[in-house]
Amino acid sequence: MMKANIISIGNSQGIILPASVLRQLNLSFKSAVQVEVDNGTIVIRPEPRLGWAKAAEEMRAEEDDKLLLDDSPTDFEKEEWTW
Repeated sequence: MMKANIISIGNSQGIILPASVLRQLNLSFKSAVQVEVDNGTIVIRPEPRLGWAKAAEEMRAEEDDKLLLDDSPTDFEKEEWTW
């Protein structure tokens, strides 16, 4: 958990997120995020890349979202790997 103070940013207020948090979320300067309040908690989520959500919906509608490789374990994996 991280503690942050609310600061003035122009005519608004905000918080500064540490670079380590941004790296964990694969965000950088000017990355888009979604902000919402959920039961008294501020939730910040990375926004999907522009156009990706629509492209994924179109692929699903056209049934073009099937796996390219079989997801079943191979004989090698079954026999040689220890789980």
